[in-house]
Amino acid sequence: MLAVRRCHEVYAQGGGLADERREFREGIRQMAAERFARGEPSSAIAKDLRVSVRSVQRWRKSWTKGGPRALRSTGPASPPRLSEAQFGQLEAELARGPLAHRWPDQRWTLARVKTMIGRRFHKSYTIQGVRKLFIRHGFSCQIPARRAVERDDEAIRLGEGDLAAGGSTAAALDAWIVFEDESGFSMTPPIARTWARRGHTPVIRVRGRSRRRVSIAALACYKQGERSRLIYRPRRDDGRRDGRKSFAWTDYRDLLQIAHHQLGGPIVLVWDNSNVHLDIRLQLSNVAFTSPDHLVQAVTRGLRTIQYRSDLIDGCLADTGLSLTPTTSRVQPQ
Repeated sequence: MLAVRRCHEVYAQGGGLADERREFREGIRQMAAERFARGEPSSAIAKDLRVSVRSVQRWRKSWTKGGPRALRSTGPASPPRLSEAQFGQLEAELARGPLAHRWPDQRWTLARVKTMIGRRFHKSYTIQGVRKLFIRHGFSCQIPARRAVERDDEAIRLGEGDLAAGGSTAAALDAWIVFEDESGFSMTPPIARTWARRGHTPVIRVRGRSRRRVSIAALACYKQGERSRLIYRPRRDDGRRDGRKSFAWTDYRDLLQIAHHQLGGPIVLVWDNSNVHLDIRLQLSNVAFTSPDHLVQAVTRGLRTIQYRSDLIDGCLADTGLSLTPTTSRVQPQ
């Protein structure tokens, strides 16, 4: 049964199959031939093999005339213009990204790939030819995941599971643990597609520099025995070309001062390595919005709701795997 399912998944991808996938497709037809010999109806065969009744009827007609031999694969309709070795070279160029080939953004479109094949291999492809080439090698058109350029993936990988391991600063100071991050909301968020290998979501790195945005800097605050808090500050880009569009170090300073006042005690701050965060002056002890005002109102209303939902703020801490309760008790020296 597993073999039938696997064959069907490949068969459903359509034409332009590689040698291995043509074998899978041929396997379905041979299974159908065995059931033809037993006199089973076409509808039952189509249901079990998960293909159309019309396909089964066409196969039965060929089988009646030529037997199982008539259902064998005849090979590719035409030899591929790019060899497997050349496609490997093409894939390596794709991995470098469109920016490395002097395109203005990080999307691989069929037209761009067509141009690169011409430059690299001096072979002419049509847009549909590039599409079939990609499908034959397991690529699909996908919406990429966006990732902040400030994120340090290597540091995250090396420090996985060791965040503040054995730390006791907050407990010693009877302080709040405060997590800070920023996010931006736009009236028209960009949605783009790029070609990548099927099953591997492409990732593009972007900066939040579009106009008509509302930026939010927020603090999730935790302390054992206290109600969790959410403290935030919005910043609206009004479209003017003068002045700063994102948060400045003074905005973070003011936000931390507000937090210190509202929490009524010391805080241990946890945030990323954004350039603004590292400023020396900070090293201290699916809605269609009708207007920017509508966007600000919706964001503010949502944040105010979260402020009164400690369970939601607690969920943010729970997902990190951290706990405010000590796992082991320290033995005092005699």
